[in-house]
Amino acid sequence: MGTEMVLGRWIPWSLRVRDADWESLYAEQLPRVYNFFRYRVGHGAVAEDLTSLTFEKAWQARDRYRRHLASFSTWLMAIARNVAVDHYRSRALRTAAPLEEAEGLAGPPSPETLAVQRSDAERLAKLLATLPDRERELISLKYGAGLTNRGIARLLSMTESNVGTILHRTIQRLRADWGNEGGSS
Repeated sequence: MGTEMVLGRWIPWSLRVRDADWESLYAEQLPRVYNFFRYRVGHGAVAEDLTSLTFEKAWQARDRYRRHLASFSTWLMAIARNVAVDHYRSRALRTAAPLEEAEGLAGPPSPETLAVQRSDAERLAKLLATLPDRERELISLKYGAGLTNRGIARLLSMTESNVGTILHRTIQRLRADWGNEGGSS
């Protein structure tokens, strides 16, 4: 009787990611990870590179994943966060994350629509750049990666209530700043 078989019988949570269907996990999680990076770094090519690096690191670390500690998506987003931190550490200066790459996904919009979207994206990028890192990261995880407040709380070692409160206040502030900026232009 092999060690793996004995461990599997005594420790049912010992299923590792390497036993999982990587193709389906990749297909399911790719949009979430990519959108997280689009919110964090903004640039299409950079977001793609960081997404690729995240999945590469997950593949290399697949033997260290334990189901009883976190869901696969939480584990993967923790890796993505670490990749983002490494990316910013490797750069000498921080830049705002432009959201222009999110334009026109549904179909070819009219030139007027493009102009409005570009203007709105620039306004939003400017407003996001004014946020402290913690709030910008929460926005990225919530709206870029599509995580729930509970998932964000687990990932950042915060309470779910705290995540919800900070997100609510941040969104209120962004809306107020959006209205004030829109009224002055």
